[in-house]
Amino acid sequence: MSKFIFRVLWLDNNVAIAIDYIIGKSISPLTSYFFWPRNDAWEQLKKELDSKPWIFEDDKVSILNKATEIINFWQEKGKNKSLKEAQTKFPESIFTGTN
Repeated sequence: MSKFIFRVLWLDNNVAIAIDYIIGKSISPLTSYFFWPRNDAWEQLKKELDSKPWIFEDDKVSILNKATEIINFWQEKGKNKSLKEAQTKFPESIFTGTN
């Protein structure tokens, strides 16, 4: 899954996830940001990935599993964990946020 990178907005009341696609040495946005719990970010991400038939099924599953991990970590620990702790937990993702 190294050809995909997560961008995460780590906020007090929401977490948002976007996926970028790595092409050679360039990074191209693949999705917009999907917010949890404001919307069902996982379901929106799944629909977006399903609309891109060129993405392998294994990659889709890996992306959705990682999104689940990030959302669950935010739900369980987001209000008590800093942005730095989230970055440590998911070092392959790019984080921005308010705390």
